[in-house]
Amino acid sequence: MTIGTLAPPESAPPQKPNRPTRGVSLFNGPIVRRALVDTFLKLDPRYMIKKPVIFVVYVGSIWTSVIFLRDAPHTTAANNVFSGLVVLWLWLTVLFSTFADAMAEGRGKAQADTLRRSRQETVGHVLLPDGSTVDRASAELKVGDRCVVDAGELIPGDGDVVEGTALVDESAITGESAPVIREAGGDRSAVTGGTRVLSDRLVVQITAKPGETFLDRMISLVEGANRQKTPNELALQVVLVSLTFIFIVAVSTFQPFAIYSHSPQPIILLVALLVLLSPTTIGALLSAIGIAGMDRMVQHNVLATSGRAVEAAGDVTTLLLDKTGTITYGNRIASELIPVAGVTERQLADAALLSSLSDDTPEGRSIVDLAELTYDVRAPDTPGASLVPFTAQTRMSGIEWDGRSIRKGASDAVRAWVEEQGGTVPDDLAPVVERIAKDGGTPLVVAEGPRVLGVVHLKDTVKPGIAQKFAEMRALGIRTVMVTGDNPLTAAAIAKEAGVDEFMAEATPEDKMKRIRREQAGGQLVAMTGDGTNDAPALALADVGVAMNTGTQAAKEAGNMVDLDSNPTKIMDVVEVGKQLLITRGALTTFSITNDVAKYFIAIPAMLHGVFPALTDLDILHLHTPQSAILSAVIFNAIIIVLMIPLALRGVRVKAMDATRQLRRNLLIYGVGGLITPFVLIKLIDVCIVGPAGIH
Repeated sequence: MTIGTLAPPESAPPQKPNRPTRGVSLFNGPIVRRALVDTFLKLDPRYMIKKPVIFVVYVGSIWTSVIFLRDAPHTTAANNVFSGLVVLWLWLTVLFSTFADAMAEGRGKAQADTLRRSRQETVGHVLLPDGSTVDRASAELKVGDRCVVDAGELIPGDGDVVEGTALVDESAITGESAPVIREAGGDRSAVTGGTRVLSDRLVVQITAKPGETFLDRMISLVEGANRQKTPNELALQVVLVSLTFIFIVAVSTFQPFAIYSHSPQPIILLVALLVLLSPTTIGALLSAIGIAGMDRMVQHNVLATSGRAVEAAGDVTTLLLDKTGTITYGNRIASELIPVAGVTERQLADAALLSSLSDDTPEGRSIVDLAELTYDVRAPDTPGASLVPFTAQTRMSGIEWDGRSIRKGASDAVRAWVEEQGGTVPDDLAPVVERIAKDGGTPLVVAEGPRVLGVVHLKDTVKPGIAQKFAEMRALGIRTVMVTGDNPLTAAAIAKEAGVDEFMAEATPEDKMKRIRREQAGGQLVAMTGDGTNDAPALALADVGVAMNTGTQAAKEAGNMVDLDSNPTKIMDVVEVGKQLLITRGALTTFSITNDVAKYFIAIPAMLHGVFPALTDLDILHLHTPQSAILSAVIFNAIIIVLMIPLALRGVRVKAMDATRQLRRNLLIYGVGGLITPFVLIKLIDVCIVGPAGIH
C-alpha cells in the first residue's frame, strides 16, 4: 500500500451546499391536520415525562388550572382575567411543544404511509429440488427459499439474486423511476421485497423473515418509532433538567422572602415565573430537532438506522472514499489517439476501431465512438472476419480480417506480440506510455502485424463538481482520503485532479481497517462507503458506515446507514446533514439560553420593583404593571416555540467554514438575536394586552 498527501488545490470558491428538494413541504395540509390531532394525544403523562423541562410546565399548567377554578368564584374580575390568561398560555406552551414533535414525526409518518401502500401481499413461486415450483404467500416464505420471479412480477421478499440478470423497478423504495440492473453474483445481487422485475427472469434466495424485511425496517425508522436519543442529546437534556431543578429551588425559596417582605405572591404567578426562567424553548424543540435530522437524511434517500449515526456524521473529521464509482465514473473513456513512428491519426483511428469491434466493454465502445466522432472513421462491413476477444491471459483484443491482423491491449502484451511477428517497437512509444500512466490514464497500444501504430489514451474521468465538494469538506475541517487499488502514479494523478487531501494506493481491505483504527486512535471520527462483503468489516468499524442498497446483505447489516440510491458520493451529503443537525441544535440552544437571560432582566425587575425598589433601575422596558410583565413574558415564551418550529424542522444552513468561525457566527446571529428578540416582542405584547385584557 502507498500513501500520498497532496497540498490543497487551487480551486473555485466553495459553493453553497445544496438543500434537499425531495419530500413533502413543511406545512403540508394532511400533515398539519394529523399533527393537530397528535398534539393532544401527546398530552398523555407517559409521553410528557420523557420531556422533563416541558413536563414541569405540564404539571404547572395542571396545578394552576386547579387553583384558578378553585379561586375564580372568590376573587375579582381583574384577577380572574390575569390568572385565566396565564393558565391559558401555560397550556399553549405545552401544546406548542407537542405540536413541534407531532409536526416532525408527521413527515416521517407520511413517508411511512406511502411505503405501506407500496407494500403488497405477493405470491412467491418457490423453486423445489426437482425444478418445479409451488406458490406460497410472501408471509409464509422462509429464509433460504428460492423464488422464481418473471418479468412483470413483484419480488416476494428481501433476498439475493442467485440466477439471472434483469431490470428492476425500485421506485417504491427510492422514489426514482429509472430501473436498475440486478444480477447474480457481485455487488448488484441484493433485491428488496415489493420491487418489480421489468425484464427477463430472476431466481431470488430469500434472506429475511416476514416482518423483518428492509421495507418493514424502513417504515419503522422513518416513523421515528425506533429513534433513540443520541449521547449529545442526552447530555444536553441533563443540562436542561439541572437548570430547571435549580430554578425550581430558586422559585420555591422566593416565596419565604416575599412573605418576609409582606408581599406574598400568588401561586399562579410563581409558576409562571418558573416557566419563564426554565429553558423551555430548547426543551420544547429538542426532540423535534433530532426527528427532523433523521427526516432530512431520508429526504436524501439515506436510511439511518439510529439518530446516533446521524449525529456522528456531523462530527466526522475524515472521509474515506473509493476512487472508482465515487470520485470517478469508474469506466475509463478513450480521450485521444496518439500515433507513433510516422503513422497518421486516421490510420491509427481505423486500426483502433477495427480492434475494438469485439470489445463490448465501455472502454471498447468509447474507442469506437472516438474514432467515428473525432476522426470520421466508420466501421466497415467485415464479412468473414475473425474477432479476437479480450482475455485475462492475452490482455489484448483484435481482429483478423482481409489479410490484416490487428491487436490492441496492454503495452507489454502488444510489445511481445509485435516481436513475435518479427517487428520492433519504435523508440517514441515508451515516452508516450509513461506520460499517460503518470497522468493517471491507461495506455492501450495498437499494432498491425509487426508494426506499432500508436496509443489509445483511456482516462478515468473525475466526476464534475467533485473538487468543489471536497473544497466544502475541507472548509468544514474534514480531511478527504481517496482509497484505490491503482498504482501510486495513477492514484496521485487522479487525487490531484479530484482535489482530495490524501490518497491510499494499492490498498487492500486490511489496509482500510488499519487506517480507520489509526484515525480513531488519534481522536478522529471516520466515515466511509462500501457495497461488498469485503467492505463489511471496515463499514462496521467506521463511525459512519454508509452501505449501498445494491450491495450485499453483509454490507448493509454492517453499516449504520443505507444509501437507497447506491450513489457512493452521497456520503458527502450525509456529513452535511449531520453537521446541520449539530449546528441546528447548537444554534437553538444558544437562542434559548440568551432568551432566558433576557427574560430574567425583563420579568424579575418588573415583578419585584414594588418589593425591592432598588430593582427599579433594571426595569428598562417600563412595562405597565407586574401582572402585564409576567403575562407578556408568558405569551412570548409560548409563541417563540411556534416561531422556531420551521427552523427546527428545516435546519440551520451549513456554511463552508471551520468550527471556530461557525461558532462565532452562531453566537452572533442566534446569541445576540436571542438576547434582543424578547425585549422587542415582550414590549409589543405588553402594549397590546394592557387595554383589551384589562391588566392594570
